[in-house]
Amino acid sequence: MADELQAALRAGPFHVALRAAVGARGLTLERLRHRLAQRGLNVGVSTLSYWQQGLRRPEREESLRAVGALEEILDLPPRALLGLLGPPKPRGRAPGVAYSTLFRPAQVVSAMLDELDAVVDDRRLHIAVMYESLRIGPDRSLTSRETTQVVQAHEEGADRYIMIYRGDAGCDVEHVTVTALEDCRVGRVTRDGASATVVAELLFDRSLRVGDTHVLRYRIADLSGAESCFYERGFRFPAGQYVLRVAFDPAELPVRIHRFARRGPGGGEPTAAELTLNSQHAVHLMAAALQPGLVGIRWAWP
Repeated sequence: MADELQAALRAGPFHVALRAAVGARGLTLERLRHRLAQRGLNVGVSTLSYWQQGLRRPEREESLRAVGALEEILDLPPRALLGLLGPPKPRGRAPGVAYSTLFRPAQVVSAMLDELDAVVDDRRLHIAVMYESLRIGPDRSLTSRETTQVVQAHEEGADRYIMIYRGDAGCDVEHVTVTALEDCRVGRVTRDGASATVVAELLFDRSLRVGDTHVLRYRIADLSGAESCFYERGFRFPAGQYVLRVAFDPAELPVRIHRFARRGPGGGEPTAAELTLNSQHAVHLMAAALQPGLVGIRWAWP
């Protein structure tokens, strides 16, 4: 057994040892897949590649059986690879907060999600990256919001993202439209006029496996003409990176702008900072490693 392989089996980590063992044996991943299939274990070439690169970790019972079979196929001592895996990593998401922390009245949002059988859908997906671009018209209303985001599945079978839009006071939800732009399509949409809330499902073209990522882009258009003075995004669970850009019509510019973050709609704004318009009459914020709560931009009209 090569010195490099012996060192990898002693010190790990698992993916380094697996890569060294495959290299020492001289088998292709397709050949490994075929040898596993002969033992009744169906593991795709892409999965084997992810294991080698450390992008995924075998944890399910079938995956662990496959690792045991790989030890035989690669002429390794029993548990040479399994012993490097250690205890399983925690599955699922970090603890989140209830809808009542972010939305009022929370029972309205919960009822709307019930209509789409979607109350637990946001537990399946982690928001890795989200970029939102808003346009404020000359009538001071939010005319459009375009969102691009990358989500990652925490559970098998996630096949949609549930979008929640809260309009400004005076918003007519019948004038709010949801348009899928890239890598999704609009499914069912439900509206509540009293709370100016629109909930829509954005459908993927496939069901995601644990660890899979998906990029989607969509647009919200609100033609109700309600005056807008802030925009905030709520996160029930920890998220990766969030960027919000707000652009104003040059015919009607605000006099003061600041970014803020808070734990919920009834809380204060413990973090706030003034923002200055650029030459395109726009401001932005960027936040990373977000914890549950609300983050946004507020402005004042002359």
